Amino acid sequence: MRNDVVVGFDPGTARLGFGVLIDEDAPSPLDYGVIETESGVPMPERLKQLYERVGEILRTYHPSVCAVEQLFFSRNVTTALSVGQARGIVMLAAAQAGIEVVEYTPAEVKQAVSGYGKADKAQMQEMVRLILGLREIPWPDDAADALAVALCHMQSARFRKATGQ
Repeated sequence: MRNDVVVGFDPGTARLGFGVLIDEDAPSPLDYGVIETESGVPMPERLKQLYERVGEILRTYHPSVCAVEQLFFSRNVTTALSVGQARGIVMLAAAQAGIEVVEYTPAEVKQAVSGYGKADKAQMQEMVRLILGLREIPWPDDAADALAVALCHMQSARFRKATGQ
């Protein structure tokens, strides 16, 4: 990869984390943060807001790849449905922009970033900070998680390239 831009997303309808990295000699952050929507707003409007903001991020940074965390089924069906809707918005916006979408499970992200597929949130946040050479852990958590997803893709792409896959 030569100066490829990768955007990672940690989907959610209340807070959707994003992290934009460029691969120079090492991964370097261009931008990260969260897109927030208000709970009192009807879901169609919240999804529209997410779609518009995700589109802005994609148009601003022109990533070659959009990495998205796969849905981890939880016991809370309402949360799972809401996360699924946010994932759909991200994938739709990327597909419309002609950007490749790749998905990673939470365990794959943890393994790629920390070397341990069951790393806890604090370990992951510290590894993101160290790998990206940041002074502080990215905040809020959703932004750190999105950066981890982008880092996972960069690590996976390097591995595939090195092994000829």
